[in-house]
Amino acid sequence: MTQPLLQLTNISKSFPGVQALKGVSFAVNASEVHALVGENGAGKSTLMKILAGVYQPDSGEMRWQGQPLKLSKPSNAQKQGISIIYQEFNLLPDLTVAENIFLNREPRNRLGFVDWRRMNGEARALLATLETHIHPETLVYSLTVAQQQLLEIVKALAEDAKLLIMDEPTAALNPTEVEHLFSSVKRLTAKGTAVIFISHRLEEVLHISEQVTVLKDGQLVASQKAKGLSKQDIVKQMVGRNLEDIFPPRSQATSQTPLLEVKHLSTSALHDISFTLYPGEVLGFAGLEGQGQREVVRALFGLELLKSGEVRLNGQPLRLTQPRVAIDAGIVFISDDRKQEGLALPLAVRENVALPNLKTFSQSGFVNHQQEVQAVKSKVEAVNVKTPTLEQAVNLLSGGNQQKTILAKWLLKSPKVVMFAEPTRGLDIGAKVEIYRLIAELTGQGVGVVMVSSELLELIGMSTRILVMRGGKIQAELNGNTTEENIMLAATGVEAVSA
Repeated sequence: MTQPLLQLTNISKSFPGVQALKGVSFAVNASEVHALVGENGAGKSTLMKILAGVYQPDSGEMRWQGQPLKLSKPSNAQKQGISIIYQEFNLLPDLTVAENIFLNREPRNRLGFVDWRRMNGEARALLATLETHIHPETLVYSLTVAQQQLLEIVKALAEDAKLLIMDEPTAALNPTEVEHLFSSVKRLTAKGTAVIFISHRLEEVLHISEQVTVLKDGQLVASQKAKGLSKQDIVKQMVGRNLEDIFPPRSQATSQTPLLEVKHLSTSALHDISFTLYPGEVLGFAGLEGQGQREVVRALFGLELLKSGEVRLNGQPLRLTQPRVAIDAGIVFISDDRKQEGLALPLAVRENVALPNLKTFSQSGFVNHQQEVQAVKSKVEAVNVKTPTLEQAVNLLSGGNQQKTILAKWLLKSPKVVMFAEPTRGLDIGAKVEIYRLIAELTGQGVGVVMVSSELLELIGMSTRILVMRGGKIQAELNGNTTEENIMLAATGVEAVSA
């Protein structure tokens, strides 16, 4: 039997009051993609930081190519050939691609100066191994997210990585970019590199991985071959419940009087969009990447310039020239980029929730702090934001709790329409279930919900109706209990089998 590249045996790690890992054992082989999955708090991040030399285990043994492995600092891991790519890239945007690849290892000429020609040539050769056309002298800030992801892989290759750990590598990529990334990963494994792939996207886990290891509450649940596994199998191992138990009962309209009416709406990306949203329903928007579904909700929030069309809320016309108009009318938006467009990351939970609601707590230009805290506390508790205090910096919360913080902020506005773009992107199954429950509570109160999502099962599980976009137009309207096949047929321009 082939000796594993990495063998972990009974790895345990605790922090004050928390047992992060308890007796975790599994092996990673050369040339394989090994997926590591589990809810937030399952121990994935702690385990990866142990492999990166950031933390040391309290007990247990690690072996690397059959030899005992001790990693007292990150440089030890790098010397062994273990590289980790975090969700937040470790790149210097004002330097070139080649400079980032060879940072602190620049090739020198005999006079001791940087040999730019050699460095760019070696960078070009490394980039070619992934069949990417990025130029070595391109400044990193001008690269797309997908290109930056590939650059991180090339950096690891330059350091002769034998094990590459990728933390949520596809979270910000579109489907085409994901396929390119997967092709690059396959080229790596074909040359002997092992990859630990951490992701909440279970369809991608099953597509790319040979082995799947599941953690729950810091303990190993299973380490198994990916072949033959289903998403349902993995979900049940992760959370102890079946996939069909994740979604609440599908919402239905509570009134036949329209809540939101959109007629012949056009922008630079949208063409003659018309639809109606009723109180108490979830109206889903589907489509291939870049077909206009994201632009619909941004236009209705005043973030896109309207060329023509009419929007009515409860029968009253709206001129959506800026977000303030939408917010004042009762239309709020939770962006797919919560860190850039939804939160002030350095600020506390209290400040984030209160920020757009300061007028509510103000008298004569002064904020009533006691009233503010009481109102924020009630909404934070209502959506179950898990935070030690309201003064906790929001950037220290998990992705799910950050998403719920944004929702708490808008619920103080008592909105009539809540629009979500990718409401559960980057969240684990447990956090997704909580978001779905909160959406169901909103619709139960007669709020209308518009939801844009690239996850077809999410749309089918949550939507009353689904509008499928193609080329900036509505291609089809389907009942919520449709199939993934029907959505894709409509998204690609083929008539749906049935509504």
